[in-house]
Amino acid sequence: MGNDDIIQEGDNFVYALKVPKDRVAIFIGNKGQMKKQLKDELGVDLEIDSREGDVLAKSKDSLQLYIAKDVLKAIARGFNPEIAMLLLKPENTFDMLDISEFATTKNSLHRLKGRVIGFQGKSWKTIETLTECYLAVYGKTICVIGELERVSVARRAIEALLSGSQHAAVYKWLERQRRNFHVNI
Repeated sequence: MGNDDIIQEGDNFVYALKVPKDRVAIFIGNKGQMKKQLKDELGVDLEIDSREGDVLAKSKDSLQLYIAKDVLKAIARGFNPEIAMLLLKPENTFDMLDISEFATTKNSLHRLKGRVIGFQGKSWKTIETLTECYLAVYGKTICVIGELERVSVARRAIEALLSGSQHAAVYKWLERQRRNFHVNI
């Protein structure tokens, strides 16, 4: 089974996700409440191996599982479940960038994360505000949740920062894009 595949086992469709061990508790929640809420809202059965960090989602409905897959991935990559649940709305999408594609060393990976986060989170907040998207920086990834066009703009801004563009230039470009969003509404 590939990294992002949904497979069929008998009457069920199955999606397996490896979750960082420090994120497993988020899936379970206090007294299993989050696991139950995820099962109810996503319409899938969840099996969670907290020792190994394996999450197995099963459903008889492949489309339901396909939608649930991005919610589960978003939680695994640093989003709180409430924001990840925004992916249940058809206008929203999930995108994940691998910072290691821009970094050559562990130090440069750390530095690039810092460029996207900014001093006291300023860069992160600015990108979120100007694109009306949500960002999560976790491990070697930066993830975005929002409307498709806005996520695309956020991704380009993040890639520009990771490639060394000046923050001021990226913010100015984002402000122009934001005006276009409101013109297109």
